[in-house]
Amino acid sequence: MFCIKQSAVNEANPETKKNDKLSTTLPGTVQKIIKSPNPHQPEQAEIVLPDAEPLYQEIRIENTLEDKHGEEVGLKPGVPVDVTIEVDAKHTEKKTEKEEEN
Repeated sequence: MFCIKQSAVNEANPETKKNDKLSTTLPGTVQKIIKSPNPHQPEQAEIVLPDAEPLYQEIRIENTLEDKHGEEVGLKPGVPVDVTIEVDAKHTEKKTEKEEEN
């Protein structure tokens, strides 16, 4: 299983600890790989997130990852992935009871 991370990171403070980050993860599946019509542009991986809101269940990302040897690799159609949203804790706020009901 692959993990795709999208992050909101505090670049002004590079000493932010890993423990200061909050995250949520959604399971997904690579639906298809979209070749670019422009040879200078990378291909895209379309990922379906069944637990997301209906209008936002499909996302596309550049299909370029790096393996443990530093070599470029790409996702294959049909593979399961985890999409993780990660943010510094200081960029969040407490939800009120009304917000939690919605």
